[in-house]
Amino acid sequence: MPSRSEGATGDGVRCASDAPPQPYVPRRSSESRFVEIRGLRYHLRHWPADPRAAQAAGGERRVHLLHGWMDVSASFQFVVDLLPAHWTLIAPDWRGFGLSARTAADCYWFPDYLADLDRLLDELLPGESVDLVGHSMGGNLATLYAGLRPARVRRLVNLEGTGLEGAVPEQAPLRYREWLDQLRDGVGLRDYPSRAAVAQRLMRNNPRLRADYAAFLAGHWGLPTSGGRFAPAGDPAHRIVNPILYRVDEITEIWRLIEADVLWVLAEHGGERRRFVREPAYRQRLSVIRSLSRETVAGAGHMLHHDQPAVVAALIEEFLS
Repeated sequence: MPSRSEGATGDGVRCASDAPPQPYVPRRSSESRFVEIRGLRYHLRHWPADPRAAQAAGGERRVHLLHGWMDVSASFQFVVDLLPAHWTLIAPDWRGFGLSARTAADCYWFPDYLADLDRLLDELLPGESVDLVGHSMGGNLATLYAGLRPARVRRLVNLEGTGLEGAVPEQAPLRYREWLDQLRDGVGLRDYPSRAAVAQRLMRNNPRLRADYAAFLAGHWGLPTSGGRFAPAGDPAHRIVNPILYRVDEITEIWRLIEADVLWVLAEHGGERRRFVREPAYRQRLSVIRSLSRETVAGAGHMLHHDQPAVVAALIEEFLS
């Protein structure tokens, strides 16, 4: 860790006085759209298809991208830039993340994301089957949705959305006490003096992240505060523990109903941060999915769409095409 005389803050993040790297320049520009979903103002990031490419391909293709926990829709930019130009890509910021509204409640409930997705698809493509790509939490949501609404999902790409370790009833008392304590005491997120410091935080979390990627992401992941600092673009209440135990038997019964073709993509080094489920149990869960293909991305960690976007984009394009 550098000393303060070398231009670092007490938490090891470089100061704004350091020359920050130039942010990555997107090849495809996104547009913002806001819609009312279940009483909340939802932000959608929209990368429209190139009209000429769509005409040459016989029409545009729509794909929905679902980001992970404590992430934002712009996280997919590096993959989007490498997908076919005749594809229209749409990515929501989940409730309480990015530019979407925060709930008035004091915590978030996982089923609400499923209900939000259901309404979003009704708003965007009513009655049509869709292609979904989800990372981490977004992959979990997409997979559950494909089992709950099997007629709505045509194909699904799950990026590192492994689910959680199965809980046992004996964990319930402690979990509920922890939830009550956090509701009483509150939770918070660290803020940063500059977007350069946000970029350093992102690179510290993911040592494989390119500096220009980090600088780009910092512009979306770090939002200015009234005090002139930058805070993560997520409601701190997302950090409150969920008192409802993760029941694997319920999850697999939902997965068993999936009719879509599913591509499950893991990262070679995903286990560095994937603390959620051990490999044997995970593979046993996957066995209930009717039509499943598996791939592993070499040289990537949990944020595989940042570490190897070209490989991830190629897998998505081949599977959805």
